[in-house]
Amino acid sequence: MRKAIVIAFMLFSLAGFAAAQVPTSGNVFVGYSYQTADSTALGISGGNRVNMNGWQASLEGKLFPALGIVADFSGHYGSQIVVSTPPFGFSGNMTGHEFDVMFGPRVGVSVGKFRPFGEFEIGVGHMNTTDFGSKTSFATAVGGGLDYKIVRIAALRLQGDYVSTRFFGTTQNNFRLSTGLVLRF
Repeated sequence: MRKAIVIAFMLFSLAGFAAAQVPTSGNVFVGYSYQTADSTALGISGGNRVNMNGWQASLEGKLFPALGIVADFSGHYGSQIVVSTPPFGFSGNMTGHEFDVMFGPRVGVSVGKFRPFGEFEIGVGHMNTTDFGSKTSFATAVGGGLDYKIVRIAALRLQGDYVSTRFFGTTQNNFRLSTGLVLRF
């Protein structure tokens, strides 16, 4: 319930920006996403990284030709054999999934068939694990990517982001790499 209230508050807060200037163009992105996640939040020894596979989707509305507002949604799933340090005292196979919802500005410019872009996003992340329960935290992402135009309304995207979350009392420094199809309107 608390997670739904936080997400609803973020959506209504950003609605004022959308009402100020209605985007007349933009794009929708859907694709595969790989995330290497920091597992130190769970007391896992050795600073192991968890490899997570999943999806990413975004909706961008253009305010100006080079500036847009983006809503970004992603889900990543993974498992790892772990040995944790006290106070957790867990050894075995841990599975989990992470969902992130973030919003922010995106700056990009078209150069021929290519459109490089950079972005900064803030929002919430939710982690659910089989053995440590679930947590919701503040999340940020900084990154960029490159769109390659196939035809006027479609492009391929390669995107990389540094994603920071704060689950279970510590900060996680994650890297997300995504690729997929962009539909422009």
